[in-house]
Amino acid sequence: MALATTMSGQVMVTSLKTDYKSNPMGIDNPKPKLSWILKSGVVNTMQDSYEIRVALDQKDLEKGRNLLWETGAVESAQNLHIVYAGQPLKSFQRVYWQVRVKDNHGKTSKWSEPAYWETGILKDATWEAQWISPAWKEDSGQSMPSPYLRKAFNLEKPVREARLYISSHGLYQAEVNGKRVGDLQFTPGWTSYKTRLQYQTYDVTDLLNPAGNAIGIVLGDGWFRGNLGWIDHRNIWGSQLATIAMLRVKYTDGTTGVIATDHTWKAKTGPILESDIYNGESYDANKALVGWSKPSYNETGWTDVQVSAISKNTLIASEGPPVRIVNELEPLSIVKVGDDWMVDMGQNMVGWIRIKANGKKGDLITLRHAEVLDKDGNIYYDNLRTAKQTNTYILKGGEEETFEPHFTFQGFRYVMVSGYPGKLEPEQIRGMVIHSDMEPAGTFTCSDPMINQLQHNIVWGLKGNFLDVPTDCPQRDERLGWTGDAQVFAPTACFNMNAATFYTKWLKDLAADQDEDGSIPHVIPNILGHGGATGWADAGVVIPWVVYLNYGEISILQNQFESMKKWIGYMEKRAGEDLIWKGDPHFGDWLSFDASRSDYMGAYTTKDLIATAYFSYSAGLVAKTARLLGKEEDAMRYGDLSERIKKVFNQEFVTPNGRLVSHTQTAYTLALAFDLLDEGMARKSAEYLARDVEEFGHITTGFLGTPLISLTLTDIGRNDLAYGLLNRKEYPSWLYPVTMGATTIWERWDGQKPDSTFQDVRMNSFNHYAYGAIGKWMYQVVAGIGLDPNHPGYKHIVIHPRPGGGLTSAEATHQSMYGTIKSGWRVNGGLLEMEVEIPVNTSGSIHIPGSPGAVLVNDVRLEDSGMQYRVENNQVVAETGSGSYKIKVNGYASDE
Repeated sequence: MALATTMSGQVMVTSLKTDYKSNPMGIDNPKPKLSWILKSGVVNTMQDSYEIRVALDQKDLEKGRNLLWETGAVESAQNLHIVYAGQPLKSFQRVYWQVRVKDNHGKTSKWSEPAYWETGILKDATWEAQWISPAWKEDSGQSMPSPYLRKAFNLEKPVREARLYISSHGLYQAEVNGKRVGDLQFTPGWTSYKTRLQYQTYDVTDLLNPAGNAIGIVLGDGWFRGNLGWIDHRNIWGSQLATIAMLRVKYTDGTTGVIATDHTWKAKTGPILESDIYNGESYDANKALVGWSKPSYNETGWTDVQVSAISKNTLIASEGPPVRIVNELEPLSIVKVGDDWMVDMGQNMVGWIRIKANGKKGDLITLRHAEVLDKDGNIYYDNLRTAKQTNTYILKGGEEETFEPHFTFQGFRYVMVSGYPGKLEPEQIRGMVIHSDMEPAGTFTCSDPMINQLQHNIVWGLKGNFLDVPTDCPQRDERLGWTGDAQVFAPTACFNMNAATFYTKWLKDLAADQDEDGSIPHVIPNILGHGGATGWADAGVVIPWVVYLNYGEISILQNQFESMKKWIGYMEKRAGEDLIWKGDPHFGDWLSFDASRSDYMGAYTTKDLIATAYFSYSAGLVAKTARLLGKEEDAMRYGDLSERIKKVFNQEFVTPNGRLVSHTQTAYTLALAFDLLDEGMARKSAEYLARDVEEFGHITTGFLGTPLISLTLTDIGRNDLAYGLLNRKEYPSWLYPVTMGATTIWERWDGQKPDSTFQDVRMNSFNHYAYGAIGKWMYQVVAGIGLDPNHPGYKHIVIHPRPGGGLTSAEATHQSMYGTIKSGWRVNGGLLEMEVEIPVNTSGSIHIPGSPGAVLVNDVRLEDSGMQYRVENNQVVAETGSGSYKIKVNGYASDE
């Protein structure tokens, strides 16, 4: 009896994306990439051919006339990243497109629902606007009042549509006729401002009046000129705030008009007295400019602006996901502390507090934020270092007022509210959670509530530190795009979120900030001015490869290839003829455990060994990249380089009996994970690694070893030890912070000690995602969703759960570019039940622990199901196409 073949026979085309985005507006890629998802109730469904059509008018599109591009039927299974190859596009065009496909069962889909993209400012157009700034001098060593800029204008004809194109030096918020433009936060984003400055595009058609109108823009310091770093660093990219904006109006008669920033605008300061990302915002409601962005507003007291000779050549359309308010949290508790109120939001979050109050004119409310409480229950501020994380609000009185800041964010769970008039009730305070608004891509759950909390902590650590760039922490005077943290966490990030455009945008800044000699700065965007640390700078090689594997897009490798080669070139020069990197700059296995020194921070595993291991690994990735790009000469060169480095690694760091000179978990993990050893030495080193884990009984790795150790233990056949590390609840372990009430991942294994005292205040973040890199192992090994690197983007899926660790169930889903992948299992006595989903237009290898005769698939004996299978290592490996599969294994016995 074969498997049932159909629920609904019709193949459908859904989820049309342009450069990963749904109906994007204002893109400046003249040849965007088109993708879609297929759905079908028929198992083993593949796309045989596709047909795309593109038009400027939706009616023309649906009738198949006046097309910009018509592919005809293209025999191909490709449904991702198909490059637009139609007529050249122009600026300010909305382009509609549809797809239909034919599947391998001979079924042809209907044309999909139309999707669109809209071009921004391409090479055929220019900015019909000028950079403007307030006329007063702003060259100050501290945060100054935010400038408000406005212009009133009339529209003489009926409007068909209107777009606002806008950017700034500093951060901006815009209003039209008294209403906020869009819902984006922290625009224009954080990039390498000297070479890349994003602009945003907004549809403001519905905000315009038939005649009198006004536009207003308020600016804040942001990353451009605010405090950055722990070294009293301000005005990194300039001391003068500025904006450029172009309101482009299309009238119903076909003509076009432009209202743009120029010398006719007016400026004034207002209620935002200061705004700084680290220190917070001060707002005086008595200075509010009521109606300032409305056409009827009286401009008395407003001054002229100055036109600035700032280059427009660096302006680019937004690339990554925008920052938005994505959650609104209610307080868990509010406790009176003297004259103040201590609010517990129940979650270490990133964003700000929105508070409502009714008081007297001049009342001052102060909100001070922190992550944790000390052992006496007091709010703990010391780990913030110099960051004030404080917002203040001066009431105007007379009615209920609502305050939330404009150009700052805090990392916190607890808020001390001072000066609040009356009793602070729960309905008067909310936590506004912000992060880059990536599409959630994964879920993980299992039978252990503490491991589920760990997954929660991983996701919230990601949310809190993916704020336009991948930061290390969101609370102290740092919040920088540290490359090492980003490198080790990227695979886990891609399991949990669709991070493709987030990393693509950031990697372009990495290449822009890379030194001429190939050195990559420690943080991107670069504010520290130096770099070149292996494990950190290798982000420039590793992350493009991770993005390629997860999303199947080769253009990320094409775009980054020269940067990747430059980094390898720097390492070659740094290592010299013997290919061994000696000495600094290097952070080592940052914050690794050392039994004799609780304050130990890094050189426990020899830095030379780590650097040389990464040298070989990254050179090997560049060789693989070159081969994919058809650059065979480069592929041979870097492949040979990687092999030569392996040889000297073994000569320098490996004894004849397979022991490494750094006898540490990290050293063995890197050597095994990076395939630096021959088969015999690898077997001996695997024994040393397992013995070390058994002897310690816990993890000893730091930032570089931790992401790889569990996967390495699984690969060497010691999944029992990997589960042991996961299940451990004492320090050091992943679950120790959970026992201490953590809701995010900590920077240190023991940020808060068992007696509730704290680690070194100089470096003790409680929201630091690096150790959350265990998430990849949880998805891949516990739940069983894995990539096949020979078929990137999950074109071929490896389902290989390894039950263990006392767990009785686990389940994960992942929203791949092809659709939803699911792998779940449950053990009940001698019965193992698995649930698997393989998306349409993909295939899968399902690893099933048991003999063929013991396996049922959708209630059909495996041997009768028609599925191809083989037996490997006492497991059935079933090869299958798309579909939903319920698998039962009778007589199951755990390996443990």
